[in-house]
Amino acid sequence: MIRIIAVGRLKSGPEAELVERYAGRIKPKLEIIEIPEGRGAPAEVKRRENEALLAALPAKAIVIALDPGGAALDSLELAGKLDGWLALARPVCCLIGGAEGLDAGTIARADATLSLGRMTWPHFLARAMLAEQIYRARAISAGHPYHREGRP
Repeated sequence: MIRIIAVGRLKSGPEAELVERYAGRIKPKLEIIEIPEGRGAPAEVKRRENEALLAALPAKAIVIALDPGGAALDSLELAGKLDGWLALARPVCCLIGGAEGLDAGTIARADATLSLGRMTWPHFLARAMLAEQIYRARAISAGHPYHREGRP
């Protein structure tokens, strides 16, 4: 099982439809778990949201934290990593923090830390981009022609 555990509720609209489109195509099934956004001072918000993210993890989960300081893999590298994680027969959980990001304890708990690049992305787009990359990785592993290597 693959899960995206993210802070914030994705409202109805094109972004949610895009996430659902990719989530519906992924095997094994991609589950989306939403954690409520915290309120209050930034440090308290970050603490509460990160506690909730960690509490949502199933036992023995392989945790992938999305963080700007993480590894910037290409799609083939992600496919290989995902294959390896899934072969361990443990839930694979990708964490997307809120506006304040992930704290050091959450990143320390992670088995891997990935970056979607150095640009700043809204969390709802990061969720869609991650779902698409998971779909692409699974398509690569299945030999499906969705992914085209190289440039035209």
